[in-house]
Amino acid sequence: MNGHLINASLPTIARRRTPAGAAPGTLIADRDAIAPRVEVMAYSRDNVHTGQVDNITSLRDLIGNYAVIWIDVQGLGDVELIEALGETFDLHDLALEDVVNVHQRPKVEPFDDHLFIVSRMPVSTEEVQTEQLALFLGRNFVLTFQERHGDQFEPVRERVRRDGSRIRKAGADYLAYSLLDAIIDAYFPLLEKYGEYVEALEGNITARPAEMEIGRIHDVKRDLLSLRRTLWPLRETANALMRDDTSFFTERTRTYLRDSYDHTVQLMDALETYREVAFGLMELYLAVLGMRMNEIMKLLTIIATIFIPLGFVASLYGMNFDGSRSPWNMPELSWYFGYPFALTIMALIGVVLLVYFRIKGWLGGSTSAHAPHG
Repeated sequence: MNGHLINASLPTIARRRTPAGAAPGTLIADRDAIAPRVEVMAYSRDNVHTGQVDNITSLRDLIGNYAVIWIDVQGLGDVELIEALGETFDLHDLALEDVVNVHQRPKVEPFDDHLFIVSRMPVSTEEVQTEQLALFLGRNFVLTFQERHGDQFEPVRERVRRDGSRIRKAGADYLAYSLLDAIIDAYFPLLEKYGEYVEALEGNITARPAEMEIGRIHDVKRDLLSLRRTLWPLRETANALMRDDTSFFTERTRTYLRDSYDHTVQLMDALETYREVAFGLMELYLAVLGMRMNEIMKLLTIIATIFIPLGFVASLYGMNFDGSRSPWNMPELSWYFGYPFALTIMALIGVVLLVYFRIKGWLGGSTSAHAPHG
């Protein structure tokens, strides 16, 4: 793993596009929203229709001819289209307002004839970047609104196309479950990559800590916190759907929702584990740096300790005594072996000190049978 995994930015305060005092349900698209692409999958047990929709009239011709119709709107740049879909399926104005305001927290809101679900879907498995998915569940329809083109739902589409699949035999509630389950499962590879990154970062810190590790530790802590802010309400949403007493989900589908809830619990458990490791990385980093600094200081202290007596010997022989004045004024200065003798004394002092440090365990471990006492 490398440092390019961490690219997500901190959550910012949501920009409110609806003017203060505007009527509830007012739809104002974000100026950065992309043009929508509308895909439809209408199916029954024995047949299926797929394609893109250019106008609402062609869409209305499909309603009632199939057991389930799934309309997927990718892009929120056309408010008129969203309003037309709301009128066609009798969607609540407040729910439509939440569709275009893409800062919503994952939640479940029941209405008289449809259920409104908001979730956060990972854009990729390489970084913490999510988009809002707004889902409407009715008796025989599912509407999904995404911020951009591309999603995690291709496996669901393949199951719809396959003859004899379970999803073709079930109702719209099972389709809604399948979409939510695909979103939840998409977090597993993302979280696994972060787990691998945290482990690699821990190994790098232990082996060779560098200043750049501080920024990486901060990034991974920030991104895991962002993931927690997404997964925690997603778990509550799955729990609410599993325990919801409305008639939009059958008892059979609720059994599958329990499995999705278990997956969110697994995600949260793994996430909390990685967060604990990430929070400990800074302490590990400081501890490793402290140990390295202690080793450096110990080495410098040993070197200084060795050179102190050597400096004493050298300074002693550097004293200005005149041997001709007295036979006691450093007679070894006029000795034939005086210089080799001085070097030998200094070498012996260095060796004795190194052996002593070795025995005490201060230099490369202890050769003594007893633990060092300092």
